[in-house]
Amino acid sequence: MEAEFSRARWRKSSHSGGGNDCVEVAFVEGGAAVRDSKDPEGGAFRLPASGWRGLLAAVRTGGPALD
Repeated sequence: MEAEFSRARWRKSSHSGGGNDCVEVAFVEGGAAVRDSKDPEGGAFRLPASGWRGLLAAVRTGGPALD
């Protein structure tokens, strides 16, 4: 895992059903980081705040996150 996320506080959605298909999010400076809960050492990616808002909007509406 990248050193920049080593102190991040990761959490799963309260909507996670306990299965193995979850993602975790950590709010980091300037946005959010996302990783696979099954493979927490496998890496993460950072989204700027605007990207995080766009992702959430797309999930809520069922639409595409990016054009």
